[in-house]
Amino acid sequence: MAATKSAMLPVPGAELYYEVRGDGPLLVIGQSGEGDARRSVDMVDRLVEHYTVVTYDRRGLSRTTVADPSAPVPPETHAEDVHHLLANLTDEPALMLGCSLGALYGLHLAATHPGQLSTLVAHDVAAPGLLPPSDRARIERMLGEVETTARAGGWRAAIAMVAAATGLDPSRMETESGVTLVPMTEDRAANMTYYLTNDVSELRRSALGPDEVAAAAASTRIVPAAGADSKNAWNHQCAEELASLLNTPLVEFPGGHNGNTAFPRAFAARLHEVLTLTS
Repeated sequence: MAATKSAMLPVPGAELYYEVRGDGPLLVIGQSGEGDARRSVDMVDRLVEHYTVVTYDRRGLSRTTVADPSAPVPPETHAEDVHHLLANLTDEPALMLGCSLGALYGLHLAATHPGQLSTLVAHDVAAPGLLPPSDRARIERMLGEVETTARAGGWRAAIAMVAAATGLDPSRMETESGVTLVPMTEDRAANMTYYLTNDVSELRRSALGPDEVAAAAASTRIVPAAGADSKNAWNHQCAEELASLLNTPLVEFPGGHNGNTAFPRAFAARLHEVLTLTS
């Protein structure tokens, strides 16, 4: 198994914790939800023979430290963090898998730092600004209810709302054989609370729309992707809108919105196939 190298990187207003494993073209993974550097370790295990895989803790999560924990962190700041991380690791255009929020941050990165990404696989992108006005208003109301619920101390109820909106049923979660989903530890609960009370609120105000997508696509190959079982998720609709804007087919991945953790072997194989075809 490939050794893991970990380090802290000073960035404006924070120090990012990150991990590097494997050998080959550099592939950075932007996690969804409360996911930190070790969220998708089973998938990374299958990628390291082909890629140098970089994972990290976003601001507010796990081992990353911030100067002002109360300051909101908009998607643009998360994207800048990835920019600094990649600039520290390579002079060459990198590959990126962005899942949900990670895909949103990847699009911002590609739009503001042309040429830093060669390919972005945007899986179930969380980008309400791509939706028609009535659908966007509906999603913004839902996200507002999620944030209100979480701030009232009901993060478990709030995450149930998020799961429903992303087409997930925690009582009927299918996985590959031998896969055990990450338990709800104290640290993960803290990450969940931060995600629900900060990242969700900033997502609701996200301004990323068609103009930013066009800017991103000018220098980066963007692969719109979605879970085969996430068709009832609002993110799947965002992925469809992204594919329409780019006039390219929507690429299907195994599983639902959390396919990277529930089906790590099949998801990694599909990602490698897509990157090989598009790199």
